[in-house]
Amino acid sequence: MKPIIKQQFSVTYRYDIHFTAGLFTPENPLLGRFFSERLEDAVPKLLVVLDEGVAKHHPILAERIHDYFRDKPAVDLIGEIMIVPGGELIKNSRENVDRIIEAVDRHGIDRHSYIMAIGGGAVLDAVGYASAIAHRGIRHIRVPTTVLAQNDSGMGVKNGINYSGKKNFVGTFSPPVAVFNDNLFLLTLNDRAWASGISEAVKVALIKDAAFFEWIEAHADRLRRRDSDVMDYLIFRCAELHLQHIAGADPFEFGSSRPLDFGHWSAHKLEQLSGFEVLHGEAVAIGIALDTVYSAITDRLHPGDAQRVLTLFQKLGLPIFHPLLEGNGTTHPLLTGLEEFREHLGGRLTIMLLQGIGRGVEVHELDKERVLRAAAALQEGVNLVS
Repeated sequence: MKPIIKQQFSVTYRYDIHFTAGLFTPENPLLGRFFSERLEDAVPKLLVVLDEGVAKHHPILAERIHDYFRDKPAVDLIGEIMIVPGGELIKNSRENVDRIIEAVDRHGIDRHSYIMAIGGGAVLDAVGYASAIAHRGIRHIRVPTTVLAQNDSGMGVKNGINYSGKKNFVGTFSPPVAVFNDNLFLLTLNDRAWASGISEAVKVALIKDAAFFEWIEAHADRLRRRDSDVMDYLIFRCAELHLQHIAGADPFEFGSSRPLDFGHWSAHKLEQLSGFEVLHGEAVAIGIALDTVYSAITDRLHPGDAQRVLTLFQKLGLPIFHPLLEGNGTTHPLLTGLEEFREHLGGRLTIMLLQGIGRGVEVHELDKERVLRAAAALQEGVNLVS
């Protein structure tokens, strides 16, 4: 019998998160410097994929992108700027991923080229997925344009699309080569989209940083009033905490521990049940509220702290309940969502709960009766400290 040959190696990933205003204005050198510093033997090509909603609210953006790169010899901008649907529409069908891959083929985009995605989190997810599978990996640049994407999805290493009604069922772990957060894109968001993204900051504060949660509490009114300076700090700190977690834990999720999915097991199901009418950030707020109340019901979290979480969401203008969560019994959609999440994790359920503000705790089972009790409490608007 021949001996076993054992193989082991590691791959180092590095990518920077940049914070700026007016990324494509002529006086902003950031992108030009980025490509100049990475110029190799041949000038790389750049394919830009633009969120349809962003293009609508910034009608001269495509022209500005062309103007910006006209005098940048370190990169060759493809003349065609692709426009793709935003929101879950781009993730619910493979059609748009195939369009991107077809453009890669048509324009001769190779592994040393770049694909830049400009848009919300769903567009970043889908374009990142296309970039990861074309040629087994094309360098991917993210330009998140929503609070949600700048807070969360734009920072991480995950890409994907939905399949068979299941959120992110098909996807890859493939980090970007850079992320550029431009705060001017946030100015055109409607109030609902502005508030929705804050839920991911509340999430990471609750499980990792009590002082940050207190800061959000103290600045909730200014966030609701769309104070840009306050939002800039919230996005920076949220990105910092997300990246610290990714670097120090299990970035490619080989295990079942996914603390940054706090509140997400029910959020994903709620999005699906609503036909994605409920925004991801709104669903996350509801999911966090549910798991927070469950934490209190199971004596892990002081009721007063649970009430602080619910009150904060309400101050921010975020929902803590949706009629789709009404009902009881073993066929309740929440319980179906719990089993789907278990399957997504590989068979072993791992759910993040709270044992204090800024202190998460992982459990491997949820009591289904108490889950429904938590949902009913949110529906009734019970004051947890009364």
